[in-house]
Amino acid sequence: MTDITAIILTKNEDVNIERCIKSLNGVADRICVVDSGSTDRTIEIAESLGAEVFYHEPFNHYAAQFNWALDNVDIKTTWVYRIDADEEVTPKLAVEIVAACKEHRDDDVNGFVMKFLIAFMGTFLKHGGMYPFYNLTIFKFGRGRYENRAMGEHIILSEGRILDLENDCLHYDFKGLDAWVNKHNWYATREVADYFSTRTVGQADPNTLYHEARKTSKLRDGFYYRMPKFLRAKLYFWYRYYFKLGFLDGKAGYVHAYLQAYWFRFLVDAKIMEQEIKSKQQNKK
Repeated sequence: MTDITAIILTKNEDVNIERCIKSLNGVADRICVVDSGSTDRTIEIAESLGAEVFYHEPFNHYAAQFNWALDNVDIKTTWVYRIDADEEVTPKLAVEIVAACKEHRDDDVNGFVMKFLIAFMGTFLKHGGMYPFYNLTIFKFGRGRYENRAMGEHIILSEGRILDLENDCLHYDFKGLDAWVNKHNWYATREVADYFSTRTVGQADPNTLYHEARKTSKLRDGFYYRMPKFLRAKLYFWYRYYFKLGFLDGKAGYVHAYLQAYWFRFLVDAKIMEQEIKSKQQNKK
């Protein structure tokens, strides 16, 4: 028994879910899939591999969905592992997770930050600021929840220390470029909602965030969004592709940096501008 419950949020992940669940063998005592309306074979595959399936709609945003899972899947283990369907635990990482959770079960270490190696168009991106990508993914049940924001959400611990794990988790989405574009259009809408929300109600206390989340929040909310719209998308590309050596990842690195900056980040700014125009028009009525 590893004393770990893994939670996977899904919607139409039949090309990814099998690899993810199989990589959790020996890592999680229990695997809970929380689905929000899959119409493919996601549920069938998950159940065939021994996962418990729960349903929750509508899917408002990732933080709300995961917090719902924490409250409704009847967790009995000490640890919770938040893993996406397009992520894979390597054998070395699996051993490290089990050992770390066992070692720190009864002390004040309440969370672990994991490194991710992200694949895009068949290439693992090791430059351009893409590696290592950090995320707090494992924490003691009852000591952590997602902050309530539509995008850029992070798990916040109520108390205790956080440690970093050494080995990489692989992030490899097999859905292809069409799915990437559609997902990032959705991300852009969420980012705009979060942009206006944080300017209305504020954001989480940076001191409650783990190291990389604190740095990311400061750069995005305190620096990036203070630059002029659209210009910041261009500067973002130059930063990622040239300053952070994204060109060393070849054509895949170029496509990824270009789409992230001149498509996704540009689209976010366009949607912000659209929302500002609508607000001005409404105020004139």
